[in-house]
Amino acid sequence: MKIPIKYGLLITLGVMAWVLITRSLITNPQSIVHTLGGPVFFNVLQFAMIYLGLKALEHERGDRPYFKEGLKTGVAISVVYGLTASIFFVAVLSVVGTKWLASEPGAANAPLSRIILGAFLGLFIGALLFGLIYSAVLSFFLAKRRSDES
Repeated sequence: MKIPIKYGLLITLGVMAWVLITRSLITNPQSIVHTLGGPVFFNVLQFAMIYLGLKALEHERGDRPYFKEGLKTGVAISVVYGLTASIFFVAVLSVVGTKWLASEPGAANAPLSRIILGAFLGLFIGALLFGLIYSAVLSFFLAKRRSDES
């Protein structure tokens, strides 16, 4: 369980750094850096950390993991990331308030509770969904095949 915690927290640290740096440097919440740059950065970071986590699993075992092991490890990394990133955004929301939510889709005319719920569900479910996809793709290419046993 050490690998999922380590790499999931690394994703969250990258997300935290991105959010804190970009929000302090670029104050316009509708900026392309926030609306497009953030999601792209988050997904590239998640993909890279799942890859590194699977390589760490391979190194730890001394052999390539099977597809199922790789898939479970990648999803576990994504669960840790989704939970800890959500906790970070709860802390941000309680400290900064709701002004950073202005870059969320539909923020101009939707109730605040719906925007907050959508943001958190989008983050957590998105992390799990993309984590499953990234883990499946990476495990397909990195996994040990049954015929490799001989």
